[in-house]
Amino acid sequence: MYSMALDEVKAIKQHWLIWYTLGFQDIQLRYRRSALGPLWLTLSTAVMIYSMGFLYSHLFKLDLHQYFPYLASGFICWQYIATLLNESSNAYIDAMNYLQNQRTFYSLFEMRIVLRNLLIFAHNFLAFIPIALIFHTGFGWHSLMLFPGLILLSVNGFFWGSVIAALSTRYRDIQQIVGSIIQVVFFVTPVMWMPSLLPERVRWFFDWNPFAQFLAIIRAPLMNQPVSSQAFLVVSLITLLGIYLYMVVMSRVKNRLVFWL
Repeated sequence: MYSMALDEVKAIKQHWLIWYTLGFQDIQLRYRRSALGPLWLTLSTAVMIYSMGFLYSHLFKLDLHQYFPYLASGFICWQYIATLLNESSNAYIDAMNYLQNQRTFYSLFEMRIVLRNLLIFAHNFLAFIPIALIFHTGFGWHSLMLFPGLILLSVNGFFWGSVIAALSTRYRDIQQIVGSIIQVVFFVTPVMWMPSLLPERVRWFFDWNPFAQFLAIIRAPLMNQPVSSQAFLVVSLITLLGIYLYMVVMSRVKNRLVFWL
């Protein structure tokens, strides 16, 4: 029943050079003929983080040494999550020329988006290093959890992104819906604000906000703090749900996708 979906997953390893090349090419083409190239990603993120950190620390009346690393780590992680979801809406539509003219695997084009945004995250991470050094968050054993956290986040980006891509190919309104939801979720997720600012009676919303848990598995290692077991539990459950939905959706609609492009 799930053979077509499994073939798509196997193609990631068998044809890794295709999505690897496409992902790097996207970054190169975006910044060709630019003096700094992809370093513009780092500079623009640094300007955004440093200005927001100074402003919101005063607005929220928070200690700058505590708030600055919190904001910076959350912001670069949120950019990765939000861009993955937004760009996944067009994953198959943008690859229309490939998919309509040759028999290939849809998973390669979702992996292209995952790799592209992982490279952008790596560039944005460079903007966090000065903050870690200045505010003495440091890099220790807890920081090593960044790698399994990124793997979990990327796995979810692939499976959930593929589901969104398939639905968006059939219903083009999905792209607008996802974009609107991401904008709302940004304000209810502790990217810029700290959960300690919330009253106790609404703290439960943060505790079970799935986007907050995804932030936690990246933010905690960046701040050299242990990742909570609750965050890993919630993320693991969401991962399993994403895998199941991917198997169901791709098995049912894979052969129809090319006709919806």
